[in-house]
Amino acid sequence: MNLSLTSSFFLAGVPGLEDVHGWIALPVSFMYFVSLLANLCVLFIIKSEPSLHQPMYFFSSLLLLADLIQSNSTVPKMLFIFWFNDREISFEGCLVQMFFVHSISIVGSSVILAMAFDRYVAVCHPLRYVTILTTPVIMKIAILVTMRGILLISPYPFLVKRLPFCRSHIIEQSYCEHITVAKLACADIRINVLYGLIVAICVAGVDLLFIAASYIFIVRAVLRLPTREARYKVGNTCVSHVCVILVGYIPALFSTVSQRFGEQMLLSTQVIVANLYLVFPPMLNPIIYGINTKEIQKNVRKLLYCKKSRNL
Repeated sequence: MNLSLTSSFFLAGVPGLEDVHGWIALPVSFMYFVSLLANLCVLFIIKSEPSLHQPMYFFSSLLLLADLIQSNSTVPKMLFIFWFNDREISFEGCLVQMFFVHSISIVGSSVILAMAFDRYVAVCHPLRYVTILTTPVIMKIAILVTMRGILLISPYPFLVKRLPFCRSHIIEQSYCEHITVAKLACADIRINVLYGLIVAICVAGVDLLFIAASYIFIVRAVLRLPTREARYKVGNTCVSHVCVILVGYIPALFSTVSQRFGEQMLLSTQVIVANLYLVFPPMLNPIIYGINTKEIQKNVRKLLYCKKSRNL
């Protein structure tokens, strides 16, 4: 009997650490608040500052917007679990959350790849930068980035919806993740596992391969520059992107590997890592751009000065 049409699921939060959910909620709430404030602030600055209307900052805006959507699709419910023990989520709500979590992850990875292409063109073909990354090209990249996430993840809800859930409905997680939910089914889930691995390889594997190739060409171009000052100046334009790559991919890859192959790892550790993946990059990404972009720093100081002047 397929109970998935009428049942609800129950999110466990962090299994084994239920007694300290309130303490766990404190850093999660702080990081969520900082990520909302920082992302909205940087997005506003990029939109209002004409000097930042460049391809690099357009892609940065897409990444920050993706971070906002992903964190807002999961963290509020996560905090309701930690603060109020509100664990229930409808089956349809679980599928919607699953779709947003995974599709936005792919959009974020695709944007990071697009940013690598932007840096490759800027460093290796600076004289052709404006003619290659035109507004129509940028808009096509944005559409492809979005459609890639939607098309690759659209099968997930259908693959889960076909399964009969006649055993436990307790998801050992703080949000609805595809494989974690599928493991609750009393049926063969090899198709789910296989398709999940194919998506992971097609996204993380392919994206990291092309990002690495881009930076091989970038490093070669930088090393060919005649002076140390020139090498430093050109290389510094890639610092933000490299930091975003590390912040975005390391927790994501660790979470994916631990969920599929981490039988020896404590479940609570796996869940905490997965939760950090949802709150850590959205908090750090706007801070990274704020630290490494003088125009953003200047406008942040301007906003703070105006606010302080009004208070006085």
